Amino acid sequence: MKTQIVYEDNEILVIYKPEGLAAQSARVTQADVVSEICGYLKSPYVGLVHRLDQPVEGLMVLGKTKAAAANLSSQVTAGNLEKMYVAVVSDETGKTETDATQEQWTELTDYLEKDAKAGKARIVKSGGQKATLFYRKLSTGPDNTALLEIRLITGRFHQIRTQMSHANLPLLGDVKYGSEKSQKLSGDRNVRSVALCAYKLSFLHPKTKKEMNFEIRPHKPVFNSYDF
Repeated sequence: MKTQIVYEDNEILVIYKPEGLAAQSARVTQADVVSEICGYLKSPYVGLVHRLDQPVEGLMVLGKTKAAAANLSSQVTAGNLEKMYVAVVSDETGKTETDATQEQWTELTDYLEKDAKAGKARIVKSGGQKATLFYRKLSTGPDNTALLEIRLITGRFHQIRTQMSHANLPLLGDVKYGSEKSQKLSGDRNVRSVALCAYKLSFLHPKTKKEMNFEIRPHKPVFNSYDF
């Protein structure tokens, strides 16, 4: 099983999803988190509360019961399930150079539209779904790159990748949304997958109401060049 169990009790599972594994696949023959966890639990049911893109690694919480999954889903809708990410970006405007401290958050709010045929999202001037996130610089690296912490407010399709690219801060290893410069830099540094990790997860336990906090360090080698 590629999925790793971080925490488990009678109601929930917190897992680490590695890069390359889909959260849930439409293909019966393709392994995914849901099929792996159902096999692990020897149960036909596990509640998928939120997703991570296939090339993205990180923490996810799943419900072992329908009641737990429903409670967690309501926390997602209410914005009470907090997901924090780290990303390595190509700083193509010098924006992060002016960040004086790690306490300075920058807000990005855009409107996204999904192009199902292209398998991409795009930012539109009118219509679409509102997408909001905050980011701040944690550290700088070689070749005008930076390690950013990202707090996701809404959960839209390819939201982080789309918004950061639009802000001229494309993620390393991102073929779909990267710029010519970031893709060349990714090739030079042998970054073959999106440099994004869901590294912190916080929510209220669906039964005990206890605050649950989890944090991991990214497994992808690209993160090793930066201080957390």
